[in-house]
Amino acid sequence: MNTSAPVHDDSSIQGAALEPAPAEVVTLSGRAFVIGCAVLAAGLMFGPVLPVWLLATEVLSTILALFLLGSFKYQIHKNALTYGMLLVIIATFCKLATSEWHEQIRQSGWFPWIHSNLLTFHGLDDIVHADTMLFILGLTFFVSVIAQTRLLEGVTFALLRRYEGSILPTVISVVAFVAVASGIFDGVSMIGLTIRTLVIILLLAAAPPETIRFAVIVCTLVTTICGTWLAYGEPPNLIMKANLYPLLGNVFFLLYCAPAAIVSYLLIARRLGKRLRYQRVYLDLLDVVEANAQDVRFLQATRHGEVLTPIEFAESHAAELGMRAEGVLKWLRQGESLGLALLRENVPEETRKNLLGHFVSEDLADSLDSHYQLAFARDEKGAKQAEHKIHDTIASLAHIRRRAQTIGAAAVVPFLGLLIVHGFDNRLPLFFASFAGFACALIGIFGIPKMRALAFHEAHIEYAEYYFLFPLFLSITLLTKAYFFNEIQSLIHNGINSLGQGHVAYAQFLGCTFLSAILDNNVVADFASRGLHGLSTPVMHLFAMAQIIGYALGGCWTHIGCAQSVVAFAFIRRDVDDKYTPLQWIKEITPTILEVLVALTVLVYAENALLRWMN
Repeated sequence: MNTSAPVHDDSSIQGAALEPAPAEVVTLSGRAFVIGCAVLAAGLMFGPVLPVWLLATEVLSTILALFLLGSFKYQIHKNALTYGMLLVIIATFCKLATSEWHEQIRQSGWFPWIHSNLLTFHGLDDIVHADTMLFILGLTFFVSVIAQTRLLEGVTFALLRRYEGSILPTVISVVAFVAVASGIFDGVSMIGLTIRTLVIILLLAAAPPETIRFAVIVCTLVTTICGTWLAYGEPPNLIMKANLYPLLGNVFFLLYCAPAAIVSYLLIARRLGKRLRYQRVYLDLLDVVEANAQDVRFLQATRHGEVLTPIEFAESHAAELGMRAEGVLKWLRQGESLGLALLRENVPEETRKNLLGHFVSEDLADSLDSHYQLAFARDEKGAKQAEHKIHDTIASLAHIRRRAQTIGAAAVVPFLGLLIVHGFDNRLPLFFASFAGFACALIGIFGIPKMRALAFHEAHIEYAEYYFLFPLFLSITLLTKAYFFNEIQSLIHNGINSLGQGHVAYAQFLGCTFLSAILDNNVVADFASRGLHGLSTPVMHLFAMAQIIGYALGGCWTHIGCAQSVVAFAFIRRDVDDKYTPLQWIKEITPTILEVLVALTVLVYAENALLRWMN
């Protein structure tokens, strides 16, 4: 960026540095925990018959421990926690007096039980939501491949130019696109790409840190709440759909959940308007790297197998920058380009060239350094002349990028086609759609080894966040087979008779919102939805809607409520404010949460009134 571009005062950054550092985290031994659980499980297997309430207590304690041992000073890896406790839960289940599976084994023996539950796809789907989890796996890889084509960055900068550098209409348009796409491609897969795209243009506008934080938080809200308009937008949606099949289909989501997504988007857009109204990118001051963001990032993935924002890049090369690292990061957070930030901090020429070469391309290191030196000296004519080689190299890859983008866009056709077929015939597994889309999109980047490896690496890291769910899903299935949820269903029926269905629906909305804020919303969805069986279809639809919007809203409220909030909080800590705390997250997001909660309250009661009127 040209040195005449506006620079935001960094007093807020300095103020953040004065805040007390968060308490040091003590990580407990996961191996010791699993061994202890194994010993306890072995002891239970040789003990007396156990009651169902103990099994329920163990499952609920495991879910609660995810919050307690993941948010405070003493922490344990969530995989160690859930897989270790699964050993205890299985042992307790085996020692119950009876269950549906106990009866099956007594009547038919072990081999028929193993065949029907463990050796068939239907059995695995019933136990751990195999179809849903495989669909998310394929979708994660599918979106990761499309992300490498830099399609969203290209759309964003095209909009930025169309709106002559105005941030607000650009962000509103991008957020609208992401809100729609999150309902189809899963908000978890969309959030990382969305965050980086918005942060790029906000840094170019020299937006203050609090505005950048709010934009990251908004990405959580949009990809979560607005993703409820279709079953495929959120894992809790798919879990609800699977647990209540065949009573929840795409028509249900369009009629009941899409209004909530639309209302939430409008409220979020209004809040964005207050924050971004006066933010602007001065397009004529962008340097060649900033003006060609999508091609430069495509070049980074092609040549280096990584795509980093300038801040992420500087942090990863802090050792080379030495004492100058903090100064470089300060300039980058104020919206300065990497090359000028290096010059402002008097980074030696050899180090500058090495870093610029690794950031873009080694054969452009000299040209980039020359360009930035001339720009720093305010020689605009010389700086423009130094851009020619850079433009030529970028242009030479543009046709490869456009080809990859075209193939990625075309891959949506088999994906959507199989989703439609699945909607008509549930015998076709859902995961066929996401894997078909992934296989087609992969063709576009298959011949670029480093980019292909990057797509696989990013998808693997993202999907690894779901591993802890498998033992929890199995645990909740064990509760179901032990007839635990029969009591929950009776409680709901009694509540309807005494309070009325509208108040019970709203109580479920508030309950799911609160629980999803302190627990993972996928687990809450699997647990709460199993109590809706036995209701009439209209009432079940009302309650399902109340639960779904509760999962989405509560999942955003804290830094651990859903996968999107985990990603967003980690990004803020890494690239915006390394002293950012969970309490700050709650403080900044709560006004928007409460505003959306009021609107959704009206919606729940309006749906109830409409249901009563129709009956």
